[in-house]
Amino acid sequence: MPLLVIDVQAAAIPLMKTWIKPQDNFTDITLHDNVVISTAESRALLAKIGIAGEILHTPGHSDDSVSLLLDDGSVFTADLTHPASVALEDPKTVTASWRLLRDHGAKQIYPAHGPL
Repeated sequence: MPLLVIDVQAAAIPLMKTWIKPQDNFTDITLHDNVVISTAESRALLAKIGIAGEILHTPGHSDDSVSLLLDDGSVFTADLTHPASVALEDPKTVTASWRLLRDHGAKQIYPAHGPL
């Protein structure tokens, strides 16, 4: 079954298994037959499956990080580092990603991990 891949994340797929712990039961993701779209195309694709929102490129913890922003202001930030938790990340990049989310209407944050 093909996967939907955001273009900014395609290069990171082969690297995923280097970061996964053995107990996570990682299943290799192949690079062929995937549907690759840009973040600009995400709103139309999400609308086709009944989701009102868009996927935004939000680098910070990693260069390929994306966030799902719903039209109600809910945002699922995945790997975007909270500004108070910046360690090895570039603070300017993290701040710019959070500003992008605010500028697009983010109101309620649901992080994948870490503090709110």
